[in-house]
Amino acid sequence: MSMARFPQLPCDKGSQKWIQRLINNQPEHLNSQIGAKLNLSRDEHIQWLSPLKDDEYSEYRDQEFIDLLGAKLKEKPLTDFWPKRGPQWDALGKSFSGKLFLVEAKSHIRELISTMQAKDENSARTIHKNLQEVKRFLGSNAEIDWSCGFYQYVNRLAHLYLLRQNRLPAYLLFVYFINDFEMKGPTTIHEWKGAIELLHSYLGIRRHKLKDFVTDVFINIRYLQ
Repeated sequence: MSMARFPQLPCDKGSQKWIQRLINNQPEHLNSQIGAKLNLSRDEHIQWLSPLKDDEYSEYRDQEFIDLLGAKLKEKPLTDFWPKRGPQWDALGKSFSGKLFLVEAKSHIRELISTMQAKDENSARTIHKNLQEVKRFLGSNAEIDWSCGFYQYVNRLAHLYLLRQNRLPAYLLFVYFINDFEMKGPTTIHEWKGAIELLHSYLGIRRHKLKDFVTDVFINIRYLQ
């Protein structure tokens, strides 16, 4: 097994279960929503590369996720920007024209909350330094430590920043599932949007330079049952 490829079992609950089902059983439902949100042309088909049933529902991180997307970071390599054990992507895709899609999936609001877990001092220092760089680039004046509270959100944003700094046509997609009663998740888009608005406000990123490359997609799990 590769150090940065993580085979998964078919998941039986939560966002992992639903993203596995969405990507493997109904990718067109996701693609049509993305196409509408990002104004993609009809022939801009997205091929999903993970988590595929034929690939043991594997999830990818570190250099492996870059390799899976067939991308080259010529201006700024990943190893200069982020230590090992970076974000493990819920799904990765690529369109016919070469657009790259990084996906983070959520099925309940508590999943939005996370804090940096890096124990190694050098790793923590690198993460803090580059989160500050991203924060400045995005024009956030929030006087808070981005490694606490909504860390997962900002480290995903940081990786979008890295790919864009390398002049790659990358997009970050947050897939929010509706009606996951088992996880006591939101039952309306409105409920999700309230939580997301709070997150943006706290981080100081209501409007920012990467906004055109970040999109929220809301999927009702009734389509997937």
